[in-house]
Amino acid sequence: MQWTDEATVLSARKHGENSVVVRVLSHHHGVYAGVVKGAHSKTNRGLYQSGNILTITWNARLAEHIGTLKGEMVEPTAALVMQDAVKLAALTSACALIEISMPERHPYPALYKHLRIFLHHLLHAEDWQENYVKLELALLAESGFGLDLSECAANGQKDDLFYVSPKSGRAVSREAGEPYKDKLLPLPEFLLPKALPPKGGGNTMEETLAGLRLSGYFLEHWLAEPHGKKLPAARGRLIQTLKASHDKRLEYQDQ
Repeated sequence: MQWTDEATVLSARKHGENSVVVRVLSHHHGVYAGVVKGAHSKTNRGLYQSGNILTITWNARLAEHIGTLKGEMVEPTAALVMQDAVKLAALTSACALIEISMPERHPYPALYKHLRIFLHHLLHAEDWQENYVKLELALLAESGFGLDLSECAANGQKDDLFYVSPKSGRAVSREAGEPYKDKLLPLPEFLLPKALPPKGGGNTMEETLAGLRLSGYFLEHWLAEPHGKKLPAARGRLIQTLKASHDKRLEYQDQ
């Protein structure tokens, strides 16, 4: 059995002396693992880094075998963000979350599209933090836990959405949520349906952290905990790195 597809590397773990087991999220085949022989050779050096986009060929005698994997570089994402600690942390977190969340050998083309959008913004746009949060929400949706941010859960109101219910995962308007605001999660402006007017105000980093708190709550309580899992440490490091980078920037501006 053999197939070729575009894929993003999720992880590479040592297997014997000269091989690694590589896990990828492929466009049309989903999460697959394969053994790469001679992974540390001059030809393969740096190829199987988390976040790199490859054209891969997976081959096995029988479909249930782990198989072997060969890749050709499409975009060296890992190398392009290596010098940026925050972006590298986001890349590592995204790959780790997908790896622990998605069952193997089931196609998730919509999730792959969201991952590619995030990687593009990570390399070429200033709003990559927002796209990271949207990737986490897409991961929830692909796992059957999508949030409904289209209207207020309490009264059907479609504007002035300000909170999200941690019980239902549905949006709540500012007025309806006011008596319960201490129990609700804040809804960042960048996650509002595009047709709705912005709430106004808000700090970019505060909005990003609010988005991470929102997606993190449901990733932890709806996706990870029911399966006896914990969110990967890489996600916690991302939040710490974001906060440290923001504090350092504010300190520099005050000088």
